[in-house]
Parts: sequence; structure tokens; C-alpha cells
Amino acid sequence: MAKKVFVSGCYDMLHSGHIAFFRTAAAYGDLYVALGSDKTVYDLKGRLPVTNEHERLYMVKAVSDVTDAFISTGSGMLDFEHELRAMQPDIFVVNADGNTPQKEALCRSLGIQYVVLERQPHADLPPRSTTALRQVEQMPYRIDLAGGWLDQPFVSKLHPGPVITISLEPTIAFNERSGMATSTRNHALELWGTKLPPGDPEKLAYILFCYDNPPGTEHVSGSQDAIGIAMPGLNIAHYDGAYWPHKIEHVGDELTLQFVEQSLYLMPLGPRHDGYNPLDARNLSAAGAKALADATLDCWQAITTHDRAAFGRSFREAFDAQVAMFPHMVNEEVHQLIHRYKDQALGWKLSGAGGGGYVIFVADEPIKNAVRVSIRRELE
Repeated sequence: MAKKVFVSGCYDMLHSGHIAFFRTAAAYGDLYVALGSDKTVYDLKGRLPVTNEHERLYMVKAVSDVTDAFISTGSGMLDFEHELRAMQPDIFVVNADGNTPQKEALCRSLGIQYVVLERQPHADLPPRSTTALRQVEQMPYRIDLAGGWLDQPFVSKLHPGPVITISLEPTIAFNERSGMATSTRNHALELWGTKLPPGDPEKLAYILFCYDNPPGTEHVSGSQDAIGIAMPGLNIAHYDGAYWPHKIEHVGDELTLQFVEQSLYLMPLGPRHDGYNPLDARNLSAAGAKALADATLDCWQAITTHDRAAFGRSFREAFDAQVAMFPHMVNEEVHQLIHRYKDQALGWKLSGAGGGGYVIFVADEPIKNAVRVSIRRELE
């Protein structure tokens, strides 16, 4: 008898990349596809799918490699759990950007083989993703490489320091609450529509920061989110007790951007849970803020000199300084994921304020099943 193979996903705007994934997964056995409901897609992505769940189900069922398809009844990253437990398939297949510790642990607990595939186009076809096909996905994301929290005055007033960010092309759709500035990005979509408007990037960042934090905002989003989205390439913003930095340095040379891209590997944790607050525990001090600032400056030096060993070391030291001040950033799941890959990496940190999202590794050799990123270049 053929083995039962289970996959899950949104499969919005069905394209050749989806078909190639189904075909590869179906090589393991009879393929069953669990589709995320419209509500699940909205909760995870902050937007409704282009095609509704009934249309998506109709199209996926029509694919010759698919034995059957159905809409998952659950919600969140494991919306398919009820169906998985009921079906008890032999194999669960995911793409690298859909790989999470929660999925792997669930499969392990049920005795289901867990297979992670690299995203590969069929033959000579161009790479496709739903994100790339959606006009709305032209809006960038951002990663804070080091120094996050120093853009908050209650930290930088203790000791001044910088935050390093990179602006990302939206090659994949990062989940809401994943530390990739998705809430600020959503405000950018409200403000400007499908993509950034022309204009001075620093002025656009300031406009976005103000829109992100209207008068009366109780918890002000750090300006590094707006800077990372609106300003291309690599940037370091210097803070000294104010919400907006007193200086921003920009680097856009191709060799440096390639160095950063080739150093970073993201392992998904899934979005942070509702109600998570990294400020529930604080251990603030001038010494702690200085340790974060010093490690971030070391990280900037390592990046600009293309020293990957120093990049990894200072990357990790900056993260350690963050956790020392905000211990609630990490949990057991984060520790387990870091422990799993630490021997392959030079350094690591969490995306954003922690609690979920991604563990970002700096490594000098590829890390299997990791998500890669593409830095947004300046327009000619």
C-alpha cells in the first residue's frame, strides 16, 4: 500500500511553485492537502487570501498529484492538528520556510516522519511564491541585526547606543507577531498602499514613524522599525534618550550587502502567542545598556570589514545583552532551538522582541532547512 503523505498551507493564488511542491511531496506516497481557512490566513498574515477557501479547495483538488484536500478546522500555526491526528499519515512534508519546531514536535509525538524540502522550481521555470505574485507584497520587511531596545528612550537614556537594521525584499510572507516589523509594515500599507512612494528614504521613515505612533499612543513602537522598512540596504541609527535617532549612517555597497545575506540563516519558531509582553520582566541598568551598545558597535565594525567570525561573536553578545535586560524575551523553546543549531553557527539572536518569530543565526556554512533573506537595494 502507498504511504499517506500530509501537507498543509494556504495555497493562495495557485502557481507553479505550489505544483512543484505537490509533485515532490507526492513522490513519497498518496498526497493529502490541508488548507488553512480564510480566518487562519487572516490571523497569521494580517490579510485575507486573494482567493477564498472554497475556491482554493476546488483548485487544489483539481491537481493530479493530490489524492484529496480539505480545509483545516483548527487555527494558528497548527490549524491542521485535528486532521493530522485523525488521519495518522506516514509522512508530513513542509518547505523550509514552513518548517517550525512545533510541527516537528507534533509529528515526533505521533510517530510521523517529518520531511523538509528546499523550495525548488520545476525544470527551467522561474521561482514562484504567492508573496512575489501579490502586488501588496512589494512593501519591505526589516530585521534588526543588533541593538534593538536602544531605540526606546527608557533604555538609551541609561546609555546611548545604536541599532543596526537591514531592509528586506518580501521574498516570503512573514507571519504577524514574528519580530519582522509586521505591525509597522501594515501601517505603511495603510499609509501608502502597495509599495513605498518615491522620496527621501529618511523622510519616509520619519513619516511612517509618526503615523505608527499617533498622539496618545501608550506604547510607542521604536523608530528602528520604520527606518528598517523605509531605508534600503544596511543602516545604523544612533540613539541618545529620544525616540528618533540623532544620526543615521547608511551602507549600500553590494559586497557588504552580499556579505550580510550570505551570513544569515533564519529558523522559524512560529508567531509569539497572544498576550506576550517582553516588558513583563526587566533588569535595566546603565551597565546593561552600555553592554548592548558596545556589542552593537562591534557588530557594525565586523559587518563593514566583512569579518564573519567577529560578526557572529558580536551578534551573540548583543543578544546576550538584550536578554540580560529583558529575560522574558526567551523561553524553553527558544533555548532548545539555539542548542540544536549552535554547533553550526557563529552567533544567534531572536527577531524583534522575542517570544516567537525566528532565531537568526550567523554562520559561515549553510544551515539545512533555514530561511534565507534578500536585502532591498537602492533604486538606480
